[in-house]
Amino acid sequence: MPTAVELRELEDEELETRLGEYRRELLNLRFQLATGQLDNSARLKQVKKDVARVLSILRDREIAYAEGRPAGPVVVAAPPRPPRQRRKAEEPVEDVADEDEDLTVDDDDTGRADEEEA
Repeated sequence: MPTAVELRELEDEELETRLGEYRRELLNLRFQLATGQLDNSARLKQVKKDVARVLSILRDREIAYAEGRPAGPVVVAAPPRPPRQRRKAEEPVEDVADEDEDLTVDDDDTGRADEEEA
């Protein structure tokens, strides 16, 4: 299975030849699948991807020629990532109750706070 980089190095005529070969192989694999003779079903997926890869490269070149730019691979530099900002050590938070709130302590096992009698 050739990579896109390897395929980009080939001429258009060679790519057209490879495209024909891949399509012919895909047709044969489909017939083998239909007749129950296909041993490696994963090969179908590989050949489909090869066909798509060649078609993509040919289309890229077609667009490049129309725009008047070289037909090589289009490389867009990714913007640099900003440096990671490190968090400062968190300061301990003091647990301060509001002055208006009257807190009572639960001394028994019932889970309810004691009510004050006024």
